[in-house]
Amino acid sequence: MSARSLTRLGDLAAAGLIPADAVPALAPVAQRYAVAVTPDMARLIESPEDPIGRQFLPRPEEAVTLPEESADPIGDHPHSPVKGLVHRYPDRVLIKITHSCPVYCRFCFRREMVGPAGHGNLNAGELDTIGAYLAAQPAVREVIVTGGDPLMLSARRIRALGERLAPLAHIRLVRWHSRVPVVAPGRITADLASALAFSGKANYVAVHANHAREFTPEAAAALARLHAAGIVLLGQSVLLKGVNASEEALLDLFSTMLAHRIVPLYLHHPDLAPGTGHFRMSLAEGQALYGRLRGRISGPGLPAYVLDLPGGHGKVEIGPDAVIGREGGIALVRDSHGQVHRYPEG
Repeated sequence: MSARSLTRLGDLAAAGLIPADAVPALAPVAQRYAVAVTPDMARLIESPEDPIGRQFLPRPEEAVTLPEESADPIGDHPHSPVKGLVHRYPDRVLIKITHSCPVYCRFCFRREMVGPAGHGNLNAGELDTIGAYLAAQPAVREVIVTGGDPLMLSARRIRALGERLAPLAHIRLVRWHSRVPVVAPGRITADLASALAFSGKANYVAVHANHAREFTPEAAAALARLHAAGIVLLGQSVLLKGVNASEEALLDLFSTMLAHRIVPLYLHHPDLAPGTGHFRMSLAEGQALYGRLRGRISGPGLPAYVLDLPGGHGKVEIGPDAVIGREGGIALVRDSHGQVHRYPEG
């Protein structure tokens, strides 16, 4: 296997990851949406249909855009007061510092913006503008650094961001959202991990992983380096047909996260990004599946099942409601086995 990421259909075919005769049909997909598979992930792919292959290998279905799908499915643009920053909630902002990724997920909600032809990286002047905006927003307590994948940055550039945020005492938390610790774990050097530990801030990395097989020994070592630097690890995943849409796959994923000292934070329902309909269950199917997980894993291992509403209206929890009705002063409560119990509310 080549030591570099595979970014062309011919590379994928030569590595035996896709059939050579599939290249012509996939060409329109690869022209529109960036392709990259790291050596670490390529080694895990057994076929285009396995849980790893489905996440990273282009498919003909991506050429089909449904009427409800959008290039900005969660409404970032209306909440961007300055370039590269999204301010949707009163107490926190997103900084989209880069639009490069080590891998390009086939379900990505920013797939129209990332990649070599995407929106690029923020320059020093743009980061200065963001810094000035944040200085004038004392209600903002948390900065979430995203992209693309922000851990594609060098340790030097990460430290430079920390120097901009350090004087802003009202910003208390910095959270990085990244695939790097599992898909390109060699990038998590001790120097990069220490760069993420901004002085005077609570520092988190939200690790995006969708299947337990992504946690290789190399990933475990990268996560250990982040822990050693004092970084708190959270987990986020996307519920994907053909990847993890079963009780056993999700339980294995979340318990594996816990074993690596990652607290699962979010299980995302897939966003309405172009060409991703083949990944999405219905909300009712997702709720039923999520409901069956309750009682099968401890509280810290069960993330919130969430949906980012189109149009920029934010994130909502969509797990099944345990209280299914009321009769007088009695609540009807459904347990993890589907049985209904009467609970006196007083």
